Amino acid sequence: QVQLVESGGGLVQTGGSLRLSCAASGRTFSYYAVGWFRQVPGKEREFVAAISYNGGRTFYTDSVKGRFTISRVNGENTVYLQMNRLKPEDTAVYYCAANPMSPLAVGTRLHEYSYWGQGTQVTVSS
Repeated sequence: QVQLVESGGGLVQTGGSLRLSCAASGRTFSYYAVGWFRQVPGKEREFVAAISYNGGRTFYTDSVKGRFTISRVNGENTVYLQMNRLKPEDTAVYYCAANPMSPLAVGTRLHEYSYWGQGTQVTVSS
């Protein structure tokens, strides 16, 4: 079992930055790929970014490329999502998710992840 806890959400103005953290406990985090997803009320949860367990591969949805950066520090059991140049359409609850995968694999779909955090709210004001 892996327990995930997100933090770092909040209210920010358009163009601002936030850094989300996903802290893991339980089994070693080192062999788990991690993804970030987001959801707004009334819409499906959508993929944002993912990182392979060795950190050697990352993947982003088109709308955040060049603005968001996913990274991880396995020794700290933490994955980060640095979000820059935020836009009102980035407003959502952000969730991190994890699952064991091969070294360079990343997942972009909900069903590829077994473990989920409780989410953290990000609100971008215009």
